Amino acid sequence: MAEKDPPGIRQKLVETKQAWAREGRLLTGHTASHEQRLPPGQRLVKDFPVLDLGIQPDVSTEAFRLRVDGLVENPVTLDWAWFNELPQEERLNDIHCVTQWSRYDNRWTGVPVMALIELARLKPGARFITFEAYDGYTTNLTLEDFARPENLLAHSWEGKPLTRQHGGPLRVVVPHLYLWKSTKWVRRITFTARNEPGFWEVRGYHDRGDPWLEERYG
Repeated sequence: MAEKDPPGIRQKLVETKQAWAREGRLLTGHTASHEQRLPPGQRLVKDFPVLDLGIQPDVSTEAFRLRVDGLVENPVTLDWAWFNELPQEERLNDIHCVTQWSRYDNRWTGVPVMALIELARLKPGARFITFEAYDGYTTNLTLEDFARPENLLAHSWEGKPLTRQHGGPLRVVVPHLYLWKSTKWVRRITFTARNEPGFWEVRGYHDRGDPWLEERYG
């Protein structure tokens, strides 16, 4: 999946960010403990900047499907009604973008990741996750980074349904890693035995993306 560019991608934008990775742009060379609220090299913003591949798919809740497959005992394809029958919780967290902005105290509503894992019933050997979005974007996580209590499959932000520009109707929220790991417009979650780097990871970005270790690039 990661080797092919999604149709309609803004190639100039991608090439610019690849150049940043080669040059190590934005790196400060500093690390910090997670007790420090603002990671190294980040600046606080009050708005919510929009970053994507130049594509903002228009996915209605009627057309929405979330496929969960791979090393699971119970592969499922959830429609919007089924997804919303799963446990719903709120989370309050900070988010950090690799382009150096951070935003504090974001209130999300959605399905906790562990509820999805319990539904899918992982097989032995499931150690990684790959995500595919409706715009063709992909990324990857370890099971350890995915299966954390603060992580959500979020459909609402600040009490309102997620807008299209911010990944609605559904996005992943993994606040302890840079925001490119929090897939917008998610349509497929696959549990695997092997790590499969995604769109930005094969283009010079770090495989994990811890903001406090400044893991911007690989």
